[in-house]
Amino acid sequence: MTSDMTASIPSRKLTARQREVLEFVINFVSERGFPPSIREIGSAMQISSLRGVTVHLDALERKGWIRRENASRGIQVLAPVPSRKKGTDSVPVLGTIAAGVPMLAVENIESYISVPEEITGRSSGSYFALRVKGDSMIGDGILPGDLVVIRSQRSVSQSELAAVLIEDEATVKRVRLDGDKAVLVASNPNYDPIIVDRAAIRILGKVAGLVRCYDH
Repeated sequence: MTSDMTASIPSRKLTARQREVLEFVINFVSERGFPPSIREIGSAMQISSLRGVTVHLDALERKGWIRRENASRGIQVLAPVPSRKKGTDSVPVLGTIAAGVPMLAVENIESYISVPEEITGRSSGSYFALRVKGDSMIGDGILPGDLVVIRSQRSVSQSELAAVLIEDEATVKRVRLDGDKAVLVASNPNYDPIIVDRAAIRILGKVAGLVRCYDH
């Protein structure tokens, strides 16, 4: 599994709408094996004019995320394209998540993995994966190098297993909220709880499943 972006793709920030168009194109190619037409993009993204679509595509090409050819389906994606197998969903693996940057922004995505639909449940929620560093959660069966699949949501119940952002570092812990404090609890007795101001963290989502990586 590759863990970095294709070298020819520059890390240039996209607007929210440009990102949505790019993600639609990537998902379309992943599921169907060929790129969408401009008309299909406009219909899916509720863009009323073909010119409105081409404005976004021109920006994506200028920023180095796609290459366009003079054909009805002449969009070549230069970003990593996930492969999707029957009975699975494609989930992005996120690298460093900078505070203030949209979580599923393309520049945060390292690669994609296929996960069983039993994990995502084909629900309406958004999912992403984080690679585990360290052994602080071995009591929950989460080993270094594993990939935890997270359902994106802004809150979790007390002591639920969650992904939390502290500054620009994402961590997986059990979360307990106590007044204006947040207590992040490991499942390895060698690690003390992390106690921080509640305002200093951001809940990224709830752990929905685990993909075991046997190369660690």
